[in-house]
Amino acid sequence: MNNVSKVVLAYSGGLDTSVIIPWLKENYHCEVIAFAADVGQGEELDGLEEKAIKTGASKCYIEDLRKPFVEHYIWPTLRAGAVYEARYLLGTSFARPIIAKRQVEIAEAEGADAVAHGCTGKGNDQVRFELTYKAMNPKLEVIAPWREWDIRSREDAIAYAESKKIPITATREKIYSNDRNIWHISHEGGDLEDPWNEPKQGLFALTTDPEEAPSKPEIVDVEFEKGIPVGINGERMEAVPLLNTLNKIAGKHGVGRIDIVENRLVGMKSRGVYETPAGTVLNMAHSDLESLVLDRDTLHFKEMLAPKYAELVYNGQWFTPLRYALDAFVENTQQDVSGSVKLKLYKGNCLVVGRRSPYSLYREELATFGEEDVYDQKDAKGFINLYGLPLKVRSLVEMEWGKKVSYSEPDYSKFKRD
Repeated sequence: MNNVSKVVLAYSGGLDTSVIIPWLKENYHCEVIAFAADVGQGEELDGLEEKAIKTGASKCYIEDLRKPFVEHYIWPTLRAGAVYEARYLLGTSFARPIIAKRQVEIAEAEGADAVAHGCTGKGNDQVRFELTYKAMNPKLEVIAPWREWDIRSREDAIAYAESKKIPITATREKIYSNDRNIWHISHEGGDLEDPWNEPKQGLFALTTDPEEAPSKPEIVDVEFEKGIPVGINGERMEAVPLLNTLNKIAGKHGVGRIDIVENRLVGMKSRGVYETPAGTVLNMAHSDLESLVLDRDTLHFKEMLAPKYAELVYNGQWFTPLRYALDAFVENTQQDVSGSVKLKLYKGNCLVVGRRSPYSLYREELATFGEEDVYDQKDAKGFINLYGLPLKVRSLVEMEWGKKVSYSEPDYSKFKRD
């Protein structure tokens, strides 16, 4: 442990990273620089620099990365339609690459020879951080205390923090692990580790209990340009204020809660409770707008690729050739994904009730049952005859034989070898 002189720690000020600073100094005898990325966690950043210095850091960087986070990580994933295991909107997953990338840049600027993170050895985040480190600068040493120290639980970490007089918000009674950013908040651990336990109402931070939500539905209109959200209810907005506004509107109506058991990359299942109010609305609106403007084959093929894109993001493979290649495809599909989608929010539900686009492929004169001058219904007979020809031939053969067609295998025992 003596070959490290300076390390940059991805620092959140939570339980795990709070105890890592003194642990690194005690065990590696190195200088520790803390780095906290503002990706929209709000008041969690209050007093962070002072806390990091008091617990042993020589310096603490706090940088506002919200705009690039939304524009270069959230929007590409939204445009791809990527949802992990059909439900998880990847809020924690795509936050890690931007944090780790900036962490490496700071390490290079500070002349550090190592980077460190507070991820456990059981989770996905260790992979997300370290794959980014490898992509950005594989020469940096990586320190993952949870894979080295004797601390084996959050209770142990709390005891260590108390012994070092480190202020923490976690308690033995409130043991949840949370991750918050502008897109979502996740809740894990504690009584949630039993998948039968219903989440307690005091757990939720971004969404109102649907039972307590307003009794009157609210209509929200989302405008897109080339697959990117650009306005709410007729008002044009930049990325960060748009998400903040929509989080408040959707959260008020209890929209965006999910409770899932997911498959972690490391092989185990885990139970997570997520709140993604704005993301839920945007994902539904974007998907609906695509159904209006994309041709059938492109839409269906894109739907096939979306789970793979989600898997890449979930598994920390953001800076990979395959994701870049998929982005090129997605970029091409989004050129006409412009227009507006109208949604109704009511007691935890989000329903699309209208959509329009100047590039709509829906034409009323083709879909109507009453007009014959554009689409001749008699043409359908020939189409069906050709489309159903394989079925017709098979059925005729079966009728002729009186049974399903089968061919007996020759009796090879009759043939002798020379």
